[in-house]
Amino acid sequence: AASRLWLSGLCFLFQILNILLFAAFVRYSPESSLGQCPPPLNCSRRQQDSGFQQPRFQDVHIQVLLSFGLLVTFLGRYGSGSVAFSILIIAFAIQWAVLIQGIFHFIFNGKIYVGAQSMVSADFCTTAVLISTGAVLGRVNSVQMLLLALLEVTLCTLNEYILFSLMGVSDSGRSLTIHTFGAYFGLMVSRVLYQPHKDKRKREEQQDTGHQTDVFAVVGTIYLWIFWPSFTSTTTVHDNAKNWAVLNTYFSLVASTVATFILSPVLYEESTPRMVQIQDATLAGLAVMGMPGEMLITPFGALIAGFLVGLISPLGFRFFTPVLHSRLKIQDTCGVHNIHGLPGILGALLGTLLTLLATPDTYGDRLELVFPLVAQGSRTVTYQALIQLSALPLTLLLATLGGCLTG
Repeated sequence: AASRLWLSGLCFLFQILNILLFAAFVRYSPESSLGQCPPPLNCSRRQQDSGFQQPRFQDVHIQVLLSFGLLVTFLGRYGSGSVAFSILIIAFAIQWAVLIQGIFHFIFNGKIYVGAQSMVSADFCTTAVLISTGAVLGRVNSVQMLLLALLEVTLCTLNEYILFSLMGVSDSGRSLTIHTFGAYFGLMVSRVLYQPHKDKRKREEQQDTGHQTDVFAVVGTIYLWIFWPSFTSTTTVHDNAKNWAVLNTYFSLVASTVATFILSPVLYEESTPRMVQIQDATLAGLAVMGMPGEMLITPFGALIAGFLVGLISPLGFRFFTPVLHSRLKIQDTCGVHNIHGLPGILGALLGTLLTLLATPDTYGDRLELVFPLVAQGSRTVTYQALIQLSALPLTLLLATLGGCLTG
């Protein structure tokens, strides 16, 4: 009864707070309207914000709601409740992300101007929160999940601001700010919450999987295949830049799926991989394309990257997850380390290597879209690669410190 009252009271408090803050600070962006636009705002993007962003925003939002909501249903004891709480987290985190990200990116004269791009950014930040909750699923209650979302949205936005606005990092598909940050933030929360006397009982409860597991995994995987390429390419604002991100994501996805059928029958007793395992490998193949997706990775390079992370995922579940639990005392309920953390790191390292190929001869006019500072002559390719590489330890530092604080 006390827990229900806490949840009800906290939801009421947070919603009233959001309403008051929206009333005081949030306005529609002039970029999304036909009226007069103040000169300091970038009104050249008006057509882009109101036009082509809309279909891809819908794809991103469907991806967040359905794919990630269905990913947490594999636990028989927590599945149905986790879907409900995932929707609660999405509803709260989007509002909070619009406010916090607006302070960093969309504020002018004391007002936060929102449009399609700000909503897409809020969905991205919400995705990182959902990844983190996958690491602690079954170990925290709904009130704690709301507090986790409150803190993580703030720290995730800070990480984005440092990487994109201050450092000029290129990470359109968010290998770092979504997958890596979300995974290691959640893992550190799980580490702080570790309680030896409750650990055995929790493992027994979580191993009680429901009989509809594979049904939900099928639906979730289908949505990943359909909508994630749009998720990867949403922030790539020009059509000629979008194609690379979409195609590379599909190539990585198909290779990672095939890799699952290579290793899973060898590592496990089943002759055919379970649908949940295919879903995990699919996620890993998508996560690795976050940073290098819009770069010159070439189709065969995307196939290689997807194939490697497709092997990492089952190997991680079979060998590394038990070590993570027994030695580091980290209980990773949904395996976010194998399907988001490690692929995110690999994607960041691959993106760093591909940055060294960013020359006018290889990229042409596209160079200004992917690496504008290099195209303008403000940076050398080597310096940009160092910036890309330094973003990885910085993200890991913010994620681990933030996870410890939140835990």
